[in-house]
Amino acid sequence: MGDMEQKFVQEAFDTNWISPVGPHLTAFEQELSRYAGIGHCAALSSGTAAIHLALIILGVKAEDEVICSSFTFSGSCNPIAYAGATPVFVDSEEKTWNMDPTLLSECIEDRKRRTGRTPAAIILVHLYGIPADVEAIMAIARAHSIPVIEDAAEALGSTYKGKALGTFGDLGIYSFNGNKIITTSGGGALLSENADWIAKARFLATQARDPAPHYQHSEIGYNYRLSNVSAAIGRGQLMVLDERVQQRRRNFDAYRQGLGDLAGVSFVDEPPNTYTNRWLTTMLVDPGAAGTDRTKIAASLEMLNIECRPVWKPMHLQPVFRSAPAYSAGVAERLFDLGLCLPSGSNLADGDRARVIEAIRVCW
Repeated sequence: MGDMEQKFVQEAFDTNWISPVGPHLTAFEQELSRYAGIGHCAALSSGTAAIHLALIILGVKAEDEVICSSFTFSGSCNPIAYAGATPVFVDSEEKTWNMDPTLLSECIEDRKRRTGRTPAAIILVHLYGIPADVEAIMAIARAHSIPVIEDAAEALGSTYKGKALGTFGDLGIYSFNGNKIITTSGGGALLSENADWIAKARFLATQARDPAPHYQHSEIGYNYRLSNVSAAIGRGQLMVLDERVQQRRRNFDAYRQGLGDLAGVSFVDEPPNTYTNRWLTTMLVDPGAAGTDRTKIAASLEMLNIECRPVWKPMHLQPVFRSAPAYSAGVAERLFDLGLCLPSGSNLADGDRARVIEAIRVCW
C-alpha cells in the first residue's frame, strides 16, 4: 500500500458510498483511462469478468470459436466457456513467450477450412507483463476482420512503442487481483475507445437493469461491478504504480545479475521498442547444462521457506480443455518444463532477494 489508499477509503466510509456506485468509482475509471491513454473504462470485479463482458459485447455465442494464447492463466480462457464458445489455443514464440504470429495466421486459415467460419475473436495475452508482438498480431487480426481482446491483466505499466498495453485491441482488460502490480484487493477493468461498448459493459455488470421505475430486465446481466471502497484503494494504488514498476524491474535486474552467469540459466529479454513492468521475474533452467532442474531448485528453496512456482501450465495441456483445438510447436510445453517464477513482490527487501539468489546458487 502507498500513502493515499487509507485516506480515500476513509472518505468512502465518511460519505457512506460503500456499494458499486460512488465518486471514487467514477474517479478511478477516469484516472485509469488517463493513465492508459484511452477514451473509456469500466471498473469491474475482476479481469476475468472484463473478458467475459468483452466477449458478450462482441457478440460471441455458442458454436463460435475464440482464439486464445495457450501459455496463460485459466482466467484468460474460462470466459470463452462461459459464453458457450470453443477456445482454440495458439502456442508461443520463443522471444517474448507470447502468441506466435505465424501460428496465429496458420490457425485462422485452418479454422476457416475446417469450419467454414472465421473465429469470432482473438484473446491476446501479454504474459508476465512482457509485450507480445502487437504490430504483427494486430495486422493479422485486421486482415481477417477479427476483433481483438487484449488481456493485459499482468501488464499494467508496460508499453509497446510508447503506447500502453491494453489499448491496442478493440477491447482491453486489466486485473487488480491481490497478486498484481497494483491491487484493489480484487478487481479489474475493461477499456475501449468505443463509448457505447463501455456503457454496455456497465449496464451488463449491474444486472442489466432496464431504465424503468420498477425492476425490469430485458437481458441477462451479471454482478460484475467494482465497489466504491475498492475503487478508493485503486485510486491510491494508481498514484504509486510507476514506483511499483520500478521496484519490479529492480527485482529482475538483481536476479539477472546474480544468477545470469550460472550454466543453463536464461531470462526473457526486453523486446526492442517495448517497456515491461517485469510483474514477475521468471527464469529458465536447462537441466542438461545446469545439472539441476526447476523442480529440485523449488524443493531446495521450500526447505528454506522461500516460495517459488512453476510458470503457467499451457491451457491446451489442461484436462478441462483437452478436447479444444490447439496449434502448437512445443514452445509453451518446453517453457513449462524449464520455467520458474522467482519471488517478485514490490516490497521484497534487498536482503531477502540476496538470500534467494544465494539459495539458488547453492543448487549449482
